[in-house]
Amino acid sequence: MTTLSRPVADTMSRDARPRFVRPRGSNRGLLWVAEHAALVALGVITLAPIVFVVLTSLMSSNQALTASIIPTTWEWSNYARVFTTLPLAQWFGNSAMYAVLATLFMLLASVPAAYALAQIRFKGANLIFTAIIVTMLLPPQVTAVPVYILWSHLHLTGTLWPLILPNLLGDAFSIFLLRQFFLTIPKEYGDAARMDGAGEWKVLWSVIVPMARPGIAAAAIFMFFNSWNDYYGPLLYASENQAAWPVAYGLATFRGQHGTDWSLTMAMTVVIMIPVVVIFFFAQKVFVEGIALSGVKG
Repeated sequence: MTTLSRPVADTMSRDARPRFVRPRGSNRGLLWVAEHAALVALGVITLAPIVFVVLTSLMSSNQALTASIIPTTWEWSNYARVFTTLPLAQWFGNSAMYAVLATLFMLLASVPAAYALAQIRFKGANLIFTAIIVTMLLPPQVTAVPVYILWSHLHLTGTLWPLILPNLLGDAFSIFLLRQFFLTIPKEYGDAARMDGAGEWKVLWSVIVPMARPGIAAAAIFMFFNSWNDYYGPLLYASENQAAWPVAYGLATFRGQHGTDWSLTMAMTVVIMIPVVVIFFFAQKVFVEGIALSGVKG
């Protein structure tokens, strides 16, 4: 009886093995959906409310009260009506002033504080950092009454300044976030600059800040978004003066007064979302990098 040689047997065994056939066309798309089912579901859940808001903003006032999802007539004029019916340009200006100044003041105060806690060795640093963490756990409603009395004595109620000026003393969350990012920067860089005669301010602005741009950008974006979307602060300090309303409080007030005009309300919502979406779209890479690296060291 003739026996197969080893090479022939190996070849036959290899040919008998099942082969993976790469899917083509629509099958490849179905395979991708199956592999990323969880991400697809989360994406649909996230985008569905946004799509609903956009579609409702393009409906007529009567259709917006029905169960229809797709507009029968595309009312692009709703976006023009938003600016003619409401002082939206003024509200945008107030929100821009609030968000930009609050972010700048926060960076001016929080960056040096976080640098000192992360890069400078001094006694009591851990105790100060613990105190900052504790302030993050304190609800703002606890101190609302005494702080409001303070600003009323300074004759600043009815404006947004009580929400902007406190950032000159730093922000607890921003200090925490920046401090965690600064810990990822080796102390040897600062030590080398000090050996060359640089002071602490020189080390901070010439060495640390250029290396910490992702973390600083992440803290700035957080503060900008929180200020832009703030409702509680303007309700407490600026509700009596319509000229000082930001867009978030203006939208809530308009919704309360015109609760049945959902198409106009949704159009205003879309207009308010546009600056936030645009800023995050262009800054998402540095934002994600800053958040990721902020948790490397504790």
